Parts: sequence; C-alpha cells; structure tokens
Amino acid sequence: MNQAVQLEPHQHVPVVSTREDDRTCVLKEGDTFAVFDRHGEVCCSGAGEYGLYFLGTRHLSCWRMNVAGHTPMLLNSTIKIDNSLLVVDQTTPDIYRGEQLLIGKGTLHLHRVTAVHNCTMHERLVLVNYGPHEIELLIEYEFGADFSDMFEIRGVQRPRRGEMLPASVAGSATILSYRGLDDVIRQTKIRFNTKPDKISASSARFTLRLAPRVPYEMEIAAICISGAAPTFVTTHSEAVRRLTQTRAERIASRTAVHTDNELFNDWINRSTADLQMLVTDTRYGPYPYAGVPWFSTPFGRDGLITALQTLWAQPSLARGVLSFLAATQADSHDPTSDAEPGKILHELREGEMATLGEVPFQRYYGTIDATPLFVILAGRYWQRTDDRAFIAELWPHITRAIDWIERYGDCDSDGFVEYRRHCERGLVQQGWKDSDDSIWHRNGSPAEPPIALCEVQGYVYEAYQLGAELAMMLGHTEIALRWRSRLEPLATAFDRAFWIEELGTYAMALDGNKRPCAVRSSNPGHALYCGIATPEHAQRIAESMLSEDGFNGWGIRTIFAGETRYNPMSYHNGSVWPHDTAIVAAGLARYGHTEAALHILTGMFNASTFFDLGRLPELFCGFNRLPGQGPTLYPVACSPQAWASGTVFMLLQACLGMEFSPDSKSQVCFNHPRLPPQIGRVWIKGLRFGDVGVVDLAIRRHGSDVALHIKHRQGDVGVELKI
Repeated sequence: MNQAVQLEPHQHVPVVSTREDDRTCVLKEGDTFAVFDRHGEVCCSGAGEYGLYFLGTRHLSCWRMNVAGHTPMLLNSTIKIDNSLLVVDQTTPDIYRGEQLLIGKGTLHLHRVTAVHNCTMHERLVLVNYGPHEIELLIEYEFGADFSDMFEIRGVQRPRRGEMLPASVAGSATILSYRGLDDVIRQTKIRFNTKPDKISASSARFTLRLAPRVPYEMEIAAICISGAAPTFVTTHSEAVRRLTQTRAERIASRTAVHTDNELFNDWINRSTADLQMLVTDTRYGPYPYAGVPWFSTPFGRDGLITALQTLWAQPSLARGVLSFLAATQADSHDPTSDAEPGKILHELREGEMATLGEVPFQRYYGTIDATPLFVILAGRYWQRTDDRAFIAELWPHITRAIDWIERYGDCDSDGFVEYRRHCERGLVQQGWKDSDDSIWHRNGSPAEPPIALCEVQGYVYEAYQLGAELAMMLGHTEIALRWRSRLEPLATAFDRAFWIEELGTYAMALDGNKRPCAVRSSNPGHALYCGIATPEHAQRIAESMLSEDGFNGWGIRTIFAGETRYNPMSYHNGSVWPHDTAIVAAGLARYGHTEAALHILTGMFNASTFFDLGRLPELFCGFNRLPGQGPTLYPVACSPQAWASGTVFMLLQACLGMEFSPDSKSQVCFNHPRLPPQIGRVWIKGLRFGDVGVVDLAIRRHGSDVALHIKHRQGDVGVELKI
C-alpha cells in the first residue's frame, strides 16, 4: 500500500507499507541498528524499513531462514527488557517428502537469539529434535545487501547510484560489497561458525542430522564495514555479555524510580531501557539518537529536549548533549546548510547521499529553536548539578549562542526571533513542527516567512533569564544585567503581538507581515513551560489545552479539533506527540495547574498500556479516545523515539513539582507535589546533587495530599517539601 507520509519534515515522500502486522523488533547499539519482523528476519524484497543499518546505510536487506524449504512457524518473539536481545522461538509445520511425513508439526524447536554489537549482528540458532527418531533436514539462510542510503529507503529518488561489486565467497563466509559515488567501499561480511555444505552470494545451506533431544548450535555474524575502518568482531556470547553489562551500568548510573503500580513501573522500565539503547557514546559523551529507524543520528532539538526531560534523573546525559552540541556549533556562514556563527546543530548524517550533498543534512543547521534550548539546558544543568567548572568551559559557547539570537535570530529587527530558510533544499518550517504545511492562518492559507513561532519566543525568554543566572554565577555582572534587561520588553511585546482574546490562547506564530496565525494549537503550552506568559493568560490556556478540542483523552493534539486544517492522521496538524504533551503538562504545572498536569499524566499512562511493549511511539493519531479502545497508530512513527521515551520522566517531575537550586539550603525542593489516583507511592533512589551527596526518598499519597520521607541520606543534600 503506497502512502504519502511526512518522513523528513521538509518533504513528503512515498513510502511502501509492507508490514504483515504492527510489530517490528528493534535492536540498536552505537551507530548500528536493525529492524526485524517478529521472526527476527528481514523480508527479501528489500521494501520497507526492515534491515541492518550502519552509518546511514542498509547493510542487510534480506535475512531469512528456511527449514526443508518451509518457513518456520512462530511460537514466540520477545525483546529482552533491557533491549539487548531479540529472542525468537519457532517450530515447523508438517514436512513431507512425497507422501512420507519427515518431520511432524511441533517436533523441531528452533531457538534464535539475536544481538547487535560493535557494527555486527550476531545470531545464535539452537535446534532441538523432540521426536523419537533422528531426523535429517536442510537449513538454508538467505541473505542480501542493497546498500541503500537511508534517504533512498525513505523514497528520495537518485538519478544514479554506486556500483555493486562482485561478491567474495570463501570457506564459511560471504562478503557483499558496494562502491558508492563517494568512493567509499561498504561491505557486509556474513560469517558462519559452521562450514556450509554450499555457500553463495545469496545463501548458505546446511544438511543436519539431529538426534533426539540433543541440542545443535550454530552462530552467524553479519559484520558491517565502511571504508578502511577496522572492525573487531567478538563471539555471540561475548557480545551478549558486553551488551548486558553496558546496559546495567547505564541504568545503575541514573536515579531509579519505582511505584506501587506495576503497569506504571512497566512504562518507566521500558522508557529507561529505550533511552539507554538510543544513547550512543560519542567522543564528547553520551548522546541520545533521536529514533529508529528514520532518525537514528544526532538531532540538536531532540537531544536537548530529551536531556531536559531526563535531567533530574540522569544529568550526565545533559552534559553529553551540551558537549556534543558545543563541539558542533556553527562558526561561519554557510547558506547551503543554513549555518550562521553561534547556531546550534539541527541534524548530522554520515550516509553516502549526505556526504555527496544529495541531501543537505551532513551537518545541517536549519532549526530556529535548538540555539535557545541549548542555553536553557545549560542553565538548568547548572541548577541541577552546581557543576560550575563545566559551565565555565561551556561559557564561550553560551555567549556565542545568545549572540546568534541577537545578531541573526531576529532577521527583520522586530524584537522576535524568526526564521526563513537560506538553503533551497532545506527545511521550509524550522520549529519542531517542521512539516511544510504545519504553519498556517485560520483560513488555511500558509504563513509566509519570516515566521516567528510562539514557543520560540518563550525559549528565547528563558535563555536570557538562565543565561543571566550563569553570567552572574561566573562573575560577568555586566553581561548578566544586559541579558536581564531583555526580559520585560520581550514578555510585553510577546503578549501584545501573540495573544488572541477571542480564542483564549496565543497565536501559533506571526507571519512575515506580523499577522498572527490565529490557530488553536499545543504551541502555547511551550510558552508556559518557559515562563513568558502572564498568570491570567496561563489560566485560559490551561482551560483550552484540557478542552475536548485540545485533549483527545490520551494527550494534547498538535492542532485542535475544529481548526481549518485539523486532521487527526496528519504528522503535525492534529496528531498527538508524547513529548509535546509532556512539555504542555510541565508548563501547566509551572503556573500551578497541577491538576491539569495530573490529568495529562493519566492519559499518557493509559495510552502506554495499549502500545506494543508499553512503548510510546514518536506520535499517534489524534482521534478521540473511545471506551475499550486504544490510540490509533500513526503508520510510520519511529519507535522507539528518544523524546517519547523521556515523556514519563518529565510528567513525573511536573506533577511532583521537583525543583533544584545550587544556591539554596534545600538543593532539592518538591513544590506542592501531587500524585495521580493510580499511584499511591513513589520511591526515588539515588537522587544525587553534584558532589554534595545523595538521597533516597519515599513519596506517599494521602487523599489529595502528599507526604515525603527521606529513607537514606549521604552527605549534606537539603530536601524541602512545600505544601
């Protein structure tokens, strides 16, 4: 079925949906990830997103096993809770030779364990014959590699591509090779630990004799090679050991959260495991890749928001994000990549098409919000950790970011930060809702650039506020006073230009003629999150967000029902994005509307129970919640997605009113905390504040009130409860 869907926000591309069901199985480690069907296989048509990928290129487009010419029957398929392994159990149907029954249904058990580690897919196959007699059977693996660039798979047509090189077949291995137009040779080496009876460029066959109840094991490695970079390949068991150890260490390094509701714990545990899988260790520290399959690469906005969501539980992730984005901050003008000095990265790609410039995303800066969000994250990181030494190292990048806001962000000198693209192939819309058709007027007509987004003015407001705090902390008093002087004029101008009295909310944006896009949307919730709104307007926005048009029973619609271009099945014009919903909830809680935040938390929690593995996807459709039915899936949403996984942590922090301050006797404060009715108790273990110390806390609900107990304290961490 062909569908025109929004995959890269700047263009609609046709995508062929080949799924037999709504289940895919994802494994990721570092720059390698795999998308399988429930059999742990990749269909050999090469269509769809299935495959093994490395650095933006598909290195396996076919991976399938047959038993005596038959497809095995699925018994069970599961991803281990820490996302380290895909475990598949299969059997066979009745297998005949002529009229003779060779293998009865359910006689043969196939146990397949797959892992992705260090540029390699490892599979272990264990076969057990549970019949009374020895059986002989043929096992065949089929494989292939099309070496398609990720953008090809997503539908971008290339006028020409590189050259498939002759396969090399020797002993127990086949090497498939491709020379790209960038002159890089990419290879997939498929290696068996058992010598096949026959091996070719597309398959390997094994004739096996299986005695009753005697396990037979085979291991296979599919190794991704790009250029001359060395690749160390370990055994299946060693890969599993390292993956398990790494994931355990990452989870142990963060604050642990547990409740008395097991379904809620499932949501927390799944989100934690997904975030740990998506985090890649870069030379600058850990960075959460945005999502699988389409966005498994560093994105500035996604990384910043994910770090903000999880800052209270894992500040080391925020430090990694800040370090990475500081190192890739633009230092010159480059219209082909929308780069300007001081601007923060939007996206980084390493595939063939990006290298050649066929798509402009090798290092692309077409984002209006990542730069102020960078400053916000730096400020909140300091509040969370009191890591003054790191902020001092980061200071030149913070000043360059605010310099970009002042010099380049306001391209028409009206006091607001706005965007227009400079690269013809770049993004038309450069906020988080970056579909071409996402910013429009109430009558449906598109907004003309330069466009000033509602939420971006809020980001800039808090960037000045937190930037001034950092400046004062480092002794730069004059800079701090200058940045603080921007706050009141910006808030006043924002309120005057964006508030739409008849709608009771802020306009989504101003167009190039300063006409407001008077459309009800989730965008004003981001303005609340950053504190630019007046309390009176915050009250009306809260009512708007929780209205039937805004809240669909699960989350907040990007565009409210009843608006001209509202479409619950669109990418940005009526769907529900979990991260967006969480930011709205955090904004409402900031202004004291904690009951509204609790209502949203309950909706997101209920939604999580309907999704496969309890995993919130990138987005889902905005149809109204109906009794006994779950949310409607969006057909090609990334799952897992980093900022969807971070949703539960931001929602919990919002409802608990958790705040941090290095300049207070109480470094950790719970400001009017509340818990939803589904949760009676929350335990927070290992909540560390910089080098001061660490505490374990228990939070208990008593009706509408909350009690806080310090279960363990090491060091001099001050904890305060405000009721």
